[in-house]
Amino acid sequence: MTKQSILVVDDHKEITELIYHYLVEFGFDVVTKNNPREVFAAVEQQKPDLVILDIMMPGMDGIEVCKELRKTSNLPILFLSSRKDDVDKVLALGVGGDDYITKPFSPRELVARVQAHLRRNSLLLPLVQQQPASLKFENMEIDPDTHIVTAYGNTINLSAKEFDLLFQLASYPNRLFNSEQLFEIIWGGDSLGDLRTVMVHLSTLRRKIEKDPANPAFISTIRGVGYKFIGQPQGQD
Repeated sequence: MTKQSILVVDDHKEITELIYHYLVEFGFDVVTKNNPREVFAAVEQQKPDLVILDIMMPGMDGIEVCKELRKTSNLPILFLSSRKDDVDKVLALGVGGDDYITKPFSPRELVARVQAHLRRNSLLLPLVQQQPASLKFENMEIDPDTHIVTAYGNTINLSAKEFDLLFQLASYPNRLFNSEQLFEIIWGGDSLGDLRTVMVHLSTLRRKIEKDPANPAFISTIRGVGYKFIGQPQGQD
């Protein structure tokens, strides 16, 4: 069985070495980088299954790295930070991060988060592949084969989790999902995390797909109840 590969990026060598030993012990192949600008070549050459990325790095911080990666890649990105400020967490998730862990962290929590995201990705991929037909609505098309979303004729660049959320909601138009259900479906029922992650990802998703996020045409919030995709499916391929 092929080992899953993790790319760990932190400007502190002692941190990358510590995480390296944690993950290797659990059977992962691990590549470490201390220079954030080396990430892009490493992703291209090593093709990791997940990236662990520190936020505070000199020269190019983790937020900038994530933005660049999201232009070409949907692989899971797990942020590390020594800051517990919710603003940083919202920013990290808003640029396409899949999870956020504050330092100091326990080895078990880190490994559990990594395993949960890898497991979730492996489960979602075959599910998407089983549905070759695009989802078509007025002013929107969602292609699960290519992960390409078009809204109002424009191609929208979404992170993996943003796409998964949109695809889940659009697969069941006009059906309500609460935050707990969406968190369980997209992040995994046994994933360690915060339900605010759902809110942050949906807020970012709306900014990308809606002409007026304050008056959404695609994803509606029913206050105190949940979220639903608005629209009637059109003819499918």
